[in-house]
Amino acid sequence: MNIYLIEEYVNRLKKSDIVFFALKQGIILDSTETDLIYSYIKKDYKTIIYGNPKDILQEIKEKVKPLTYNKIENLYLKFKDKIDNFTKKIREN
Repeated sequence: MNIYLIEEYVNRLKKSDIVFFALKQGIILDSTETDLIYSYIKKDYKTIIYGNPKDILQEIKEKVKPLTYNKIENLYLKFKDKIDNFTKKIREN
């Protein structure tokens, strides 16, 4: 996936974007969770997308409600599969 496009998206990301996306996914975030998730996305998006985010996810797990974490983990797995498949197709062409 084009890192430039992702970087530009993350640079323009607002907390309200996170709240709106979460609501669309059936997740209700409190302000502390919104701030936390926003912070992790802004500083660690490359690790989350391209690396091993195990430590990041563990940190988040300890700081948000269990239901919120379960939904975050499921979304991560869902979108990670899509990103991996997209990247694989690009490499094949």
